[in-house]
Amino acid sequence: MSLHDLSATILARRGADPDTSWTAKLLAKGPEKCAEKFGEEAVEAIIEAVKGDRERLTSEAADVLYHLLVMCAARDVSLDDIETELARREGRSGIAEKAARPE
Repeated sequence: MSLHDLSATILARRGADPDTSWTAKLLAKGPEKCAEKFGEEAVEAIIEAVKGDRERLTSEAADVLYHLLVMCAARDVSLDDIETELARREGRSGIAEKAARPE
């Protein structure tokens, strides 16, 4: 499944029954709960990265990507919005990008 497919699935589940869809359940709980769940998954991925368990890190990374897209959807930020921002940064070093950000 591509990130675009995943994003489309998340958006399609917005109006689904929270009793039958994990995505709908998260979105129904609001952006704050979606952000909390994303944070939990990010920490789990960090732990697996530190432990060096490639298989578990791969699984947790997939969870992180899913929960990132759910969190963004809860605030009406689309994958297209994210890609537009990445394209804006293309060709610019990460150091220069960070230096250009307001404090």
